Amino acid sequence: MKDMLYAVLALVSAVGAVFSWLQYTRSDANTLYLVLFGVLVIATIALGAMFLSGRVNKKEDIHITE
Repeated sequence: MKDMLYAVLALVSAVGAVFSWLQYTRSDANTLYLVLFGVLVIATIALGAMFLSGRVNKKEDIHITE
């Protein structure tokens, strides 16, 4: 359940980053959109990493002889 929340939040922040980048390039170059873009890109990467790290099976031990 928590993994899906990370995935949804990563997608929402990615969409927000695209929106803020488009607003930065189309408007009169307001630096607030550029800062928001940077923050959302970092959030997308962090949330995506948290989602992918939760997908790793940590309960099974793999023996070296298997």
